[in-house]
Amino acid sequence: MMGFSTISSSCCGVGWRNSSLFTPLNFAISNGAASSQKQSPKFISAHASASSSDPLLVKAARGEPVNRPPAWMMRQAGRYMAVYRKLAEKYPSFRERSETTDLIVQISLQPWEAFRPDGVIIFSDILTPLPAFGVPFDIEDVRGPVIQSPIRSEEDLKALHPIDLEKLQFVGDSLKILRKEVGEQAAVLGFVGAPWTIATYIVEGGMTRTYKTIKSMCHTSPTLLRSLLSHLTKAIAEYVIYQVESGAHCIQIFDSWGGQLPPHMWEMWSKPYIDEIVRTVKHKCPQTPLVLYINGNGGFLERMKGTGVDVIGLDWTVDMADGRKRLGSDISIQGNVDPACLFSPLPAITNEIKRVISSAGTKGHILNLGHGVLVGTPEDAVAHFFDVARSFDYDSRVENRAAGEPNLVA
Repeated sequence: MMGFSTISSSCCGVGWRNSSLFTPLNFAISNGAASSQKQSPKFISAHASASSSDPLLVKAARGEPVNRPPAWMMRQAGRYMAVYRKLAEKYPSFRERSETTDLIVQISLQPWEAFRPDGVIIFSDILTPLPAFGVPFDIEDVRGPVIQSPIRSEEDLKALHPIDLEKLQFVGDSLKILRKEVGEQAAVLGFVGAPWTIATYIVEGGMTRTYKTIKSMCHTSPTLLRSLLSHLTKAIAEYVIYQVESGAHCIQIFDSWGGQLPPHMWEMWSKPYIDEIVRTVKHKCPQTPLVLYINGNGGFLERMKGTGVDVIGLDWTVDMADGRKRLGSDISIQGNVDPACLFSPLPAITNEIKRVISSAGTKGHILNLGHGVLVGTPEDAVAHFFDVARSFDYDSRVENRAAGEPNLVA
């Protein structure tokens, strides 16, 4: 992985801090959860001098010793935050918000400014790279993503071309700025969609509840589908490497709709292509941790481990203790508090976090939700989630157990 000092200084010309888009955040949390102003000095400034050591999240992803579980949330930047909703009123187009460097950076940093998570994920979308390899798309308010020319024939495949990373410069520039802003205080996270998941949109023409067209293609046009998946695999691998070279510490692969396949079908139609991405990225960026997440992955855990990724994300339907037992201690895990838990009273949230952390063990665990933050989630609950995570000390846990204390102390 390239260090930030080796990254091109072209990002300095973007000048996002001087943009009229940027408004410093001074978000205060009520109900007993600490605000960003009340946190200890090491969480105060995003501009503090970077440590020579890797961020806590990167260490945990590699299974290295850490004193507490690092924490971040899927969809931690988004509509549950008032500051995001205000910005979205001014810039109503999601494509504009996710494809304009100034806006990407500002939105990505909103939860960092408010909550100081251990991971700052770029505000983007798994479909963002599609136009760069020949698949234009729109996002409609009601229907969501819409692909006017789905790929369902050999003739349709001719529209595809190698990924043009110059068309994704806004992603690279944003990651460079985020790396500079966050330094080594938190991991900068990039992400991509897995080939199967991206293919579901391209074949179905957008969102679907049945996946019947692409599932049928597995049997009626397997050669065509393999050609599409192979093309996506090469493009996505190049896109991952581009994100790492632009400043991402860690990359999450979302096979969001892999769970729509029966496990034996996932072995055939998703896993080989994820395997190839992992091999390609590990060859070029061997120190960059890769996380794999599937929504509804209880039947896939052992198969997911076989891809060679560093971290398996568990959704909330998997018991953390069972997931750890099934995966073993030689791979890191991420998750998996139920997103709906954040609508509970703060003591209940604390207890659930304790249960998850205790079940995961002290080695190789990244605290997260089992899916993305839900719209309407109280911001004080999100702040509390991170406050509780920061309050843990694995050394204290060992001492407490030696003294006969059965529970983690937070």
